Amino acid sequence: MKSLQCFKQGGGNGGGQGKRLERRLSLGEYKKAVSWSKYLVAPPGAKIRGGGEELWSADLSKLEIRTKFATGRHSRVYSGRYGGLEVAIKMVSQPEEDAALAAELERQFASEVALLLRLRHPNIISFVAACKKPPVFCIITEYMAGGSLRKYLHQQEPHSVPIELVLKLALEIARGMSYLHSQGILHRDLKSENILLDGDMSVKVADFGISCLESQCGSGKGFTGTYRWMAPEMIKEKHHTRKVDVYSFGIVLWEILTALVPFSEMTPEQAAVAVALKV
Repeated sequence: MKSLQCFKQGGGNGGGQGKRLERRLSLGEYKKAVSWSKYLVAPPGAKIRGGGEELWSADLSKLEIRTKFATGRHSRVYSGRYGGLEVAIKMVSQPEEDAALAAELERQFASEVALLLRLRHPNIISFVAACKKPPVFCIITEYMAGGSLRKYLHQQEPHSVPIELVLKLALEIARGMSYLHSQGILHRDLKSENILLDGDMSVKVADFGISCLESQCGSGKGFTGTYRWMAPEMIKEKHHTRKVDVYSFGIVLWEILTALVPFSEMTPEQAAVAVALKV
C-alpha cells in the first residue's frame, strides 16, 4: 500500500500544530497518557484529509471523539461520530524508544486497512476511514452498540444462554468467518472479545490487526496472539492454515455454551503449554 498519511488541505504542516502531531510519544507518555485523541484534533478551520489515491483517508474535521470504552495491549478504542455516523475509533500509538515495536504496529495498521477495504459482508465489521498521524494511527469502523460477545457472556450466569441465541450467534460467526476464508484471509485472533454485537444481538467479526492472506502467512514465528484461543500449531510457531481459525471458533462455541472463560483455572501461559503438549 502507498504512503499511509493524512495531509493538511493545501499542503504544509500548519506550523507548530503539524510538528506536534508528527512527534512520537516518549515511552513514559505512551504508558501514562490519559488520551491519545489530542493528536487527531484538526486545528480550527482546517481540514485534514487524505489526498491522491488514498480514498480511505479520514477528514479529521468530520471526526468527533467521545469516550474510551476498550483498551488493548497497544491500542485504545473510542466511541464517536464521523460525518454523521456513529463510529468506533481504534487508535494505535507508536512508542518512541522501541523502534521494532513501532515498525510492527505500523505494519499491522497498513495490513488491517488493506484487508478492511476489500471486505463487505453483513457479519464483518464495516470500514469507514483511517488515518495515520504519527505518533497515532486510527481506524474508524461502524459502531456496535452491544459491545463485545465477551462482555455479554461475562454478564450471564454459567450455562444460561438460550439455545436459540447460541445457534444464532454460532451461525452468524460462522458466516462471517466463511466469507473471510472465501477471500483467502486468515483472522488468526478470533475470540469473543473480537466478536461485536448490535442491539439486536447480530454478530460482526472485527479486529484484523494480525490477519493475513493465507498464501502469505508462513509460520507462526514471532506471532503474538491470545493464548486461550490460539491453535496449537500457532503456539508451536509452525506453518498454519485456515484450520487455526476453526480451532478458535470451537473455543468461542464453548464460551457461548458455558458463558465461562476458556482455561479459567490457568494463566494464559499455562493454557498455551497445556494445549501445545496435549493436542
